[in-house]
Amino acid sequence: MSAAAGVGQQWVLVEMVQAFYEAPAYHLILEGILILWIIRLIFSKTYKLQERSDLTPKEKEELIEEWQPEPLVPPVPKDHPALNYNVVSGPPTHKITVNGKECINFASFNFLGLLDNEKVKSAAQASLKKYGVGTCGPRGFYGTFDVHLELEDRLAKFMRTEEAIIYSYGFATIASAIPAYSKRGDIVFVDEAACFAIQKGLQASRSNIKLFKHNDMADLERLLKEQEIEDQKNPRKARVTRRFIVVEGLYMNTGDVCPLPELIKLKYKYKVRIFLEESLSFGVLGEHGRGITEHFGINIDDIDLISANMENSLASIGGFCCGRSFIIDHQRLSGQGYCFSASLPPLLAAAAIEALNIMEDNPDIFQTLRAKCEHMHKALQGISGLKVVGESFSPALHLQLEDSSGSRENDVKLLKRVVDYCMNSGIALTQARYLEKEEKCLPSPSIRVVITVEQTEQELDKAASLIKEAAQSVLN
Repeated sequence: MSAAAGVGQQWVLVEMVQAFYEAPAYHLILEGILILWIIRLIFSKTYKLQERSDLTPKEKEELIEEWQPEPLVPPVPKDHPALNYNVVSGPPTHKITVNGKECINFASFNFLGLLDNEKVKSAAQASLKKYGVGTCGPRGFYGTFDVHLELEDRLAKFMRTEEAIIYSYGFATIASAIPAYSKRGDIVFVDEAACFAIQKGLQASRSNIKLFKHNDMADLERLLKEQEIEDQKNPRKARVTRRFIVVEGLYMNTGDVCPLPELIKLKYKYKVRIFLEESLSFGVLGEHGRGITEHFGINIDDIDLISANMENSLASIGGFCCGRSFIIDHQRLSGQGYCFSASLPPLLAAAAIEALNIMEDNPDIFQTLRAKCEHMHKALQGISGLKVVGESFSPALHLQLEDSSGSRENDVKLLKRVVDYCMNSGIALTQARYLEKEEKCLPSPSIRVVITVEQTEQELDKAASLIKEAAQSVLN
């Protein structure tokens, strides 16, 4: 029996050796790694001995008293512009009272002069009496009023789209719309001059962001071609990856118009979707104020989503998105600013509806605004030390230094002196402000000049002349 057992053990050993030689290489490597890992776990220390402290109680007390926690926020100088704002008393209309001084307003985005319009105020007052001040609830929780539905219907008809959705805060509109569609792993091609609201929407989406040079369609197509090559390497991933182009109609930071016809060609060539932010161009461009699509004669169905705020031309608060019904309805489920914020106060919705009525009844107002923009753009040419940035038909122009001092802080101070000079002489201007540490591509410091239909040609000429005088005094 013992001899038989010995033979059996030898046979088992032979089988083990034979199995070892016949096993695949990856199997042996995996087993080897597991064995080494087990040995490491057995012999490694699972904790470290706490070092003894030989400090006396008195020394410990002294160390505690000397310790200073890290500041919650970085120190801010007392002369920072954000801490020293101008105080407005009364409506910021054609004439504005700033720090007790009456000035002609070239700072507020009241492009069509509707902020103090009697019809708009009457509509808001009637709504205030009927509904009260606010809504105290999001749209899905008893925050949907009949006036909201009426405004959405009116906006959709005005823009000639299937449906519209309104938000109670203009900044949150595009910042909520982008992450409602673009998710982690998706790809967004965005102009480097995009406004801060777009940047926050992109950040919330956690998508793969590809910046192209401002209004440079060749650079955009380069990025699209590179992505097309990457997609060919991994077609399975490409099938589930969505691609978007995000641009502004009129850029807030530059006053430039986007080359929409070229963008449409790239959209269909590379099969991407276009999101268009029109806060500055809505109620400004086009024969009827419908924005950049009307300006270029583009079919609005070629744009996947249009967003704009109601805080400029409509002189109200909030924003809206419009497009096909299935696209807009998705925001009612996924738009954070729509789902979780209290809905737009009814009085502001009523004011926006009346503003739309005025826009539809007075289409000549857009030609009037354009003529005044072109007049001011021409009048601001040739200012020594300053250059005009923006299209001739943009109602928000930028004045930048022709030659930087080499320090952004000094440039800002120089431009502030120009603004203060004009303010003391009765012209209210403002500097463009940015969160410098958070901007993806920080724009150059500038003075923003806003044109409205209420300003007369004499006032436009006076402002241009005063800006030249201020630049001569401050910069030369």
